[in-house]
Amino acid sequence: MRPRDRVIDVIEHRRPDRVPLYGWVRANLEAPIRQAFGSVEAFEDHYEFDYAHLFGGPNPYDGERLAGLRRAAGGPLRPDHLLDLPPGDPDDLAAYQAIIDGVQHHKRERDRFVYVQTPGIFECLNGVFGIEEHLGYLLLYERELHEIYRRQAAWNQAFAHHCLDLGVDMVHVSDDWGGQQGLLFSPALWRRLIYPYHQSTCRSVKDRGAYLSFHSDGNIRAVLDGVVDLGFDVVHPFQESAGMDLAEYRRKYWGTFVVMGGLDVQTTIGFGRLEVLQQEIARVLRQFADGGLLFCTSHFVQDHCTLDELVLAFDTAYRLSREGAR
Repeated sequence: MRPRDRVIDVIEHRRPDRVPLYGWVRANLEAPIRQAFGSVEAFEDHYEFDYAHLFGGPNPYDGERLAGLRRAAGGPLRPDHLLDLPPGDPDDLAAYQAIIDGVQHHKRERDRFVYVQTPGIFECLNGVFGIEEHLGYLLLYERELHEIYRRQAAWNQAFAHHCLDLGVDMVHVSDDWGGQQGLLFSPALWRRLIYPYHQSTCRSVKDRGAYLSFHSDGNIRAVLDGVVDLGFDVVHPFQESAGMDLAEYRRKYWGTFVVMGGLDVQTTIGFGRLEVLQQEIARVLRQFADGGLLFCTSHFVQDHCTLDELVLAFDTAYRLSREGAR
């Protein structure tokens, strides 16, 4: 079976010939991987990764203009300040070259399924406001945030459509909502202030017949039903180290979305506990041998992970996925 077809089988809730594999390995480990394998691309080919995460495109806000606005404000930006600075141009087609190159390398040449990182609503504006300030603004500036979020959603939709035009298979929305114990804000506030602007983007992407995935670190159990309502096909990482239970996923959400994850960078890989690492990979792959999982790291593998441990992890996943995790 071709890699792209294997991933689509999982997303479409069919039983694949094996669990598809991928990992977020480049950000912190590119140098040791390059020394051992020649390149990250060679590492990905060695383990026959089935899908790929693409980055690129224009930024919603220009950093220099934000800095100027902060100087004029004399401190952190407030939502009323940002109303004077509309988002940048999502139609800057030259900025999409990295995505074009990624589609060519992974999809055209290796027949992998490709998904692209796109902004959400809350997380992307943390870089503008600062996360602590932003959390306070949710309570103090709701009227202004509705307008800012509306603008962001329109920008996100334009960005997503350009990516789909370039051949991307899935729009991956990154919008961290969770802490270790639960949401960063109340479910009622989420439903009122954040949900509507995801909804417009999700509908826009779904109207194109494309797939949707969602990333949030932490425990987002309180709004998982809302994630289903939004129409996301994939949820990453369903973080077990934050109290998200994969067994509960199978009981409650099987057949509504699939999980991308299974290899936790917070507790499992990168800590020198090699037997535990192998046991955890086996547990997850065994649990999802019948589908429902795109095996992946929960986030970027951290730089305290040795190359030997990284190789052991993917040797184990590669072997067990092909053995049906017996």
